[in-house]
Amino acid sequence: MTTIIRGTVLPVLLALMVSPLLHAATDAERINQLEQQLMQQRQLLDAMAAELEALKAAASDAGVALEDTVVVTGVQDAEGETQAPLESTAGTDPGKLSLQLYGFAMADAIYDFKRVDPNWNDTLRVSTIPTEAGQYGQDGEFVFSVRQSRLGVKGNYGDHVTYLLEAELFGVGGDEGQTTPRLRHAWATYKQFGMGQTWSNFMDADIFPNTIDYWGPTGMVFYRNQQARFTIPLGEDEFSIALEDPGTSLTVGRFRDVNVCELDSSAYDCESTGSTAAELYQAHNELPDLSLRYRNNGSFGHYQVAAMFRELGFERLDNGQQSSEFGWGINLSTGLKVWDQDMLKLQLVYGEGIGNYMNDGGIDIAPDALDPNAARAEAVPLLGISAYYDHYWNDKWSTSIGWSMNDLDSSAGQAGNEFTKGQIAQVNLLHYPRDNVMMGTEFIWGERKDISGATGDDYRIQFSLKVGFDSGNFLRGL
Repeated sequence: MTTIIRGTVLPVLLALMVSPLLHAATDAERINQLEQQLMQQRQLLDAMAAELEALKAAASDAGVALEDTVVVTGVQDAEGETQAPLESTAGTDPGKLSLQLYGFAMADAIYDFKRVDPNWNDTLRVSTIPTEAGQYGQDGEFVFSVRQSRLGVKGNYGDHVTYLLEAELFGVGGDEGQTTPRLRHAWATYKQFGMGQTWSNFMDADIFPNTIDYWGPTGMVFYRNQQARFTIPLGEDEFSIALEDPGTSLTVGRFRDVNVCELDSSAYDCESTGSTAAELYQAHNELPDLSLRYRNNGSFGHYQVAAMFRELGFERLDNGQQSSEFGWGINLSTGLKVWDQDMLKLQLVYGEGIGNYMNDGGIDIAPDALDPNAARAEAVPLLGISAYYDHYWNDKWSTSIGWSMNDLDSSAGQAGNEFTKGQIAQVNLLHYPRDNVMMGTEFIWGERKDISGATGDDYRIQFSLKVGFDSGNFLRGL
């Protein structure tokens, strides 16, 4: 609109104003010409006003707001990192694309006073603490790591479509122990429907404390999962329902190395399958997990109630036998504003067969008897607790302190060296010398307990430097 006015209307106005003055010979002629000029200007302004109203009406019919673009402030992700904000598309064409590139480089220097599994030595994941002295070598280890570094891109396409693609360098699974790209989020939404991989609908990402150790609270529901989710806005609150990937975490316990063919060879096809229980049993899932979540937001902070319902299936490869157990869980969490930026972050979770959704140490089903021929699977009960307090001394300094626990009931068929309880506690002092820069030191203690009663603990000091970046919205109009 501005281009039209400058390129067409202004030259006409100048011509109308200048031309009569150059040719006016007498005052009477000049008065007459000025009156004509004023009438022409009024007619032109009336035409411009009519055109402007027509354009506004057309834009309104197309669903395009004419206000300035609104920028939503950044929010913290589950690791306490403030993410690059998404911009709304108010005031833009519904077909326009916005894109933001964001992330950070992060380096950790760690001294571990004891030892953990070498593949996990740059984080204190409680389940990797040994319960046998010298299992991973003598006490004391220094570690440098850059695996927390992250890169992401996100944005929207018009008013109703958003997307997020994010990765880090912390390899797990087949890349366990490697500094290699690992997908965190691949998430897209259309209006109220979303699909892809992101935080489970069963978890509350906003209660992750402002700590720098990578793995974090052992008793917290913390899981990025593939899912399809529908969210219903309720004013400032929301309700969401999701179907999630049902990856059952199965253990065969004390039968892992038992040669089942030696027990009863007539019951097993030992020629075409493996002969140990670990080789014969595997997870088998025919139904997705169902999760429900209600979140209430207010001036006090927020609270959240989430429920999980699961079919925990398994099968035997020798005879094709299949069976399943029912799993369920309730997760209660809250983030309470204390004063200024301070937050108290609490979570209590209980259920049976929800270990796969816990941050660490969880299993879903295990054998319930000592006899492998008589044993059936049962959903393992667990209790998870997480309590942290984030305190901001001022704009430049902060401290987070807290404790978390994951406590599993054991089944009769589990092995004595399997995980049954884990605890972690952390305290830090973090400094923010300028925007997008964080450095700080953290003390971390963890303890693991096995079903046999054997325990192991570890404690370490970590110093980290993180430098973040955010491109802002640098791409529009594609």
